[in-house]
Amino acid sequence: MDTYKLIDLNEYVQTGEGGSSLTYTHKTRNALAKLFNPGAEAEMAEREFMTSRSVFDMGIPTPEPYQLITDGERRGVEYELIKNKRSFTRIISEEPSRLEEISQAFARMTRELHATKADTSRIPSAKDILRNFYLEKDLVTEEYKQRALAFLDKAPDSTNCLHGDLHIGNIITNGERVLWIDLGMFCYGVPEWDLGWTWTMCNRIDDKRADFILHLTPEMLTTHWNIFLPAYLGTNDKAAIGEYIKRILPFYAVKLPYMFDMVLQSRLPDEALKALPQVM
Repeated sequence: MDTYKLIDLNEYVQTGEGGSSLTYTHKTRNALAKLFNPGAEAEMAEREFMTSRSVFDMGIPTPEPYQLITDGERRGVEYELIKNKRSFTRIISEEPSRLEEISQAFARMTRELHATKADTSRIPSAKDILRNFYLEKDLVTEEYKQRALAFLDKAPDSTNCLHGDLHIGNIITNGERVLWIDLGMFCYGVPEWDLGWTWTMCNRIDDKRADFILHLTPEMLTTHWNIFLPAYLGTNDKAAIGEYIKRILPFYAVKLPYMFDMVLQSRLPDEALKALPQVM
């Protein structure tokens, strides 16, 4: 794809930093530039733009993606700027007393998203994405690869929407609009693909990454998870919640090597791979 618009970063001010990208606000236009870190594949920007455009066209609340951009070295996407916005995690970090309120709101938004049918002509399947990852990339042991592929063969199907990188930092609000962001991994499938990753982000993240990515402590994320999951499932029954967590573990185990590659552009360390649950 050769439709990148060259931008002049002197016209922008850096306003954000994430795990794989930096964001810049235009000084005069109502636009936000998201540029992926150097070394990220061009495919990442193109996939995010095309997927975000499809999601926007489906009517799911998200900032409008304008165009593909480059600063001459990095590639990215220019979006509609949502003025005076804060992420849900920023709200919690600045107003800790609102943690339960925001966690409940995140559960409602997630349920609504997971109840929405995807445009399967424009949005990929979670199972297809992961199957292709294991078949095309040599980033896990052969034994792990075969177990993952076997699980993908038997995992249930669904055409409902998934965020793909579901965590509480990927919703923003300006007090009037509440919007999903970072939609480059948006896909369709059963909700366990999303919930397994949410569990990871809330229960398997160290202090440094929790603060850098989400502006929260691991303890706050665990508290958030313990509010979010019962609200999402619609039950406080501990046995039912425990069974659901067991259910999502194989989805987490299959997805983690893919996410490690996508977010960090590196192989999941062998010691981490060995520590994954033997649940597939």
